Amino acid sequence: MVFETRRTLEQGLADVMKVIGMISGTSFDAIEAVAVDFSLTDRVIEAALLGHVSVPYSDELRDRVAQVLPPHATTIEEVCKLDTLIGQSFADVAVSLADQHCDGIVDVVCSHGQTVYHWVHDGHALGTLQIGQGAWIAERTEATVVCDVRSRDVAAGGHGAPLVSLLDVLLLGQNPPNVRGALNLGGISNITVVGPSREPIAFDIGPANALMDAAVMWLSDGSEHYDRDGERAARGVVDETFLARLLDDPYYAAPAPKSTGKEHFHREYLLEKLSSLDIGRDDLLATLADLTARTVASAVREYGVTELFVSGGGTRNAHLMRLIGGYLSGVSVSLVDELGVPEAAKEAALFALIGFLTVHGIAGSVASCTGARRASILGTIIPGRQPTVVVAERDEPTRIILRSSLSTEVESV
Repeated sequence: MVFETRRTLEQGLADVMKVIGMISGTSFDAIEAVAVDFSLTDRVIEAALLGHVSVPYSDELRDRVAQVLPPHATTIEEVCKLDTLIGQSFADVAVSLADQHCDGIVDVVCSHGQTVYHWVHDGHALGTLQIGQGAWIAERTEATVVCDVRSRDVAAGGHGAPLVSLLDVLLLGQNPPNVRGALNLGGISNITVVGPSREPIAFDIGPANALMDAAVMWLSDGSEHYDRDGERAARGVVDETFLARLLDDPYYAAPAPKSTGKEHFHREYLLEKLSSLDIGRDDLLATLADLTARTVASAVREYGVTELFVSGGGTRNAHLMRLIGGYLSGVSVSLVDELGVPEAAKEAALFALIGFLTVHGIAGSVASCTGARRASILGTIIPGRQPTVVVAERDEPTRIILRSSLSTEVESV
């Protein structure tokens, strides 16, 4: 399958480069990683997905990550220790994936790491922090490592998010005959919109799973992490008073591009909004699911999207997906798999693509989607066993061809 985007690469490289892309998302439940063969020829990136793994964090590491996230207080000692422990965990996954699908040798690993803070003030991103020291990955794999991927876009005036808009624009096409959207339902929901004769736009909509997961953990005293398949929410009834309080958050009315995270939508935020309301457990979850569905539908309607392709952990919440479909009558809603990318592998595939572009000196962001002054070459490079390659004429790719016959593998720690 071939997908169009904006400009051209005058020169390309036919040699295949093996790249691993890695991320732990805002739900901080697992390391997602893919191995991809990339080549760049005649202005077209060809990408063959070789393997995908989803490796859960240990319970101890997950709990420690939770305790450094806002509004919890932490210490620089704990941040340093987690930077090492997460880096080592990512290195273990990279080595395992390389052994399984790349004969033990990869050229580049692009690691997003774990976001622990995203600093937004008066609608502008001023800083972002992802931990998981890439040196551990470089030392274990001997590959060139690209990390700290978001900071350059923030320095260029952007939000550093949603970076997935790069892959979305390639998949959706920059100038399709109708308005198309790519929706991700992680801890936070984000959307990329492309359409005829318009610049692509992308932004964080608001909480997808963040508040629902926070509620489940609060109600279960930490013994459960999420509402499986949305079963509890499906049994509940929406509390309109509580929903109105949630929708009154100024973030939803702020103009795009914009970004947010769990430093805004977290457990204490939820408890503050609940205040003196007496709401049953299932009704609480039903209301939070409806919040996600309504805010997503509002964004889709605002930009006139007629085709929507969805990815992220929220796609496995059957109740949430039914709600979104119900609010979007007349809009075609399907998984992003229809565009050639397995839903569960999409974000990791994005970072593999960014790693490939970065070592070739090619910008990996879409300025109109992140709000930056210009597109930037992303990340910090930790040298591997061979030097990086720079394309003579730096520009953005025009097409991507994806081939995949893989199935997701879920591993235990």
